[in-house]
Amino acid sequence: MHKSQWCLQDAKAQFSQVVEAALQGEPQHVTRRGRDAVVVLSETSYRRLQQSSRITAPGFIAHLLAIPKTPSSSDGKTSIKLRDVEL
Repeated sequence: MHKSQWCLQDAKAQFSQVVEAALQGEPQHVTRRGRDAVVVLSETSYRRLQQSSRITAPGFIAHLLAIPKTPSSSDGKTSIKLRDVEL
């Protein structure tokens, strides 16, 4: 089992180990100044992640249906006020 968390300096010095562990399917977390900075993934893991986010992301129609409806007047008709625009 490889190390999975690296400080930036160590990750740079041992980059081939970071890459090898990522290729074995173990995401490699790199910190900078003590804070989480990046995660190194294999290309396969990255593509799988992209594909799953596309599947779960709402489609265009869902975005259109989520647009708030405009308020209606008391007679049930939608009132739209237009204003003059100079071009």
